[in-house]
Amino acid sequence: MKAVFMGLGYIGLPSAAIAASKGVEVIGVDVNPEVVDTINAGKIHIVEPELDKVVKQVVESGQLKAQLKPEEADTFLIVVPTPFRQNHRPDISYVESATRAVIPYLKVGDLYIIESTSPVGTTEKMTELIWKERPELKGKLSIAYCPERVLPGNVIYELEHNDRVIGGIDAESTEKAQAFYRYFVKGDLHATNARTAEMCKLTENSSRDVQIAFANELSMICSKAGINVWELITLANKHPRVNILQPGCGVGGHCIAVDPWFIVSDFTEQAQIIKRARETNDYKADWCANQVLEAAQAFENRTDRIPVIACMGLAFKPDIDDLRESPAKYITSRIIAESNAEVLVVEPNVTMHKSFVLTNYQEAYDKADIVVWLVKHKEFLTIIPQVEKIELDFCGIRK
Repeated sequence: MKAVFMGLGYIGLPSAAIAASKGVEVIGVDVNPEVVDTINAGKIHIVEPELDKVVKQVVESGQLKAQLKPEEADTFLIVVPTPFRQNHRPDISYVESATRAVIPYLKVGDLYIIESTSPVGTTEKMTELIWKERPELKGKLSIAYCPERVLPGNVIYELEHNDRVIGGIDAESTEKAQAFYRYFVKGDLHATNARTAEMCKLTENSSRDVQIAFANELSMICSKAGINVWELITLANKHPRVNILQPGCGVGGHCIAVDPWFIVSDFTEQAQIIKRARETNDYKADWCANQVLEAAQAFENRTDRIPVIACMGLAFKPDIDDLRESPAKYITSRIIAESNAEVLVVEPNVTMHKSFVLTNYQEAYDKADIVVWLVKHKEFLTIIPQVEKIELDFCGIRK
């Protein structure tokens, strides 16, 4: 079995590496020459536990090779980003571009799979594109959709052990895709059609977004009511049928912060709760920023000097380097732009950033008058509280 993975990012690289570790000959394709060179040197360009060991092993054994263009193979997987435009309309141009890149290499009997989170109907659109460009292959390729469902920070384990939903454009395509994933997935492989598989991924993340929105809304209510939201949720969860999630400073990442809009965009009239939850989670970041700005102004009024503010964390979740759609990054940017303060920016999982000057977490805490806890990184849990600090805890560091 030989497979081409189009895209070597946060999902593409781990997926390619795991497949290679199970005996699949893998060609990983990325448009970034630096990414290609890094991987071919047996190294990685992202933070993900255990991934460096797997990549080093499969590159040295020759099972994984990175390059800028695809080549002939048995299976082609599209694992590229699917962002949304400013009006929250899905952008599948990366999926289309990757598909166009592999079309010249397709042959009779090949398997083409989209893993990128996509609006309902994307697999059908790409199928039509393939048939249009290569009409002689119509009915002679297997085409399927199979979304990933992994948690950053635990990707290696979950790629192997999580169940997968696989939907082909026909029964034969579904079966052939299942046979491919059996090379490296120990979880169950659930067969369906392409549209249902596409909607399944969007539904999973929209469900989580709604649940997080409830917790975030509750945190804002509790702030106004003078109630410790962390204690409240702990007590409420003692009920045998209640499981409220933990609030944060919003919702980020390339999945939960994006996928619900794919449903809202196509089903505007029906997706009322999904839309409202997305708006609530987006608003939570502004609410947090406003809390910090008010605290900074109050400090200046009281002391007659500008405060030093430490923004603790930029990633969208703890202990990773992924800043995509991060509310913490957005909040930090607003504080820098709108406060009359010296702002120290902390992200222990990133060595440098093009927009922020980064400071060591302990140094930032020691210097700060106002500490803004945005992400619950493990390093932050080691910091001993200092009573003179004003601490705004949006992620449960001090709960």
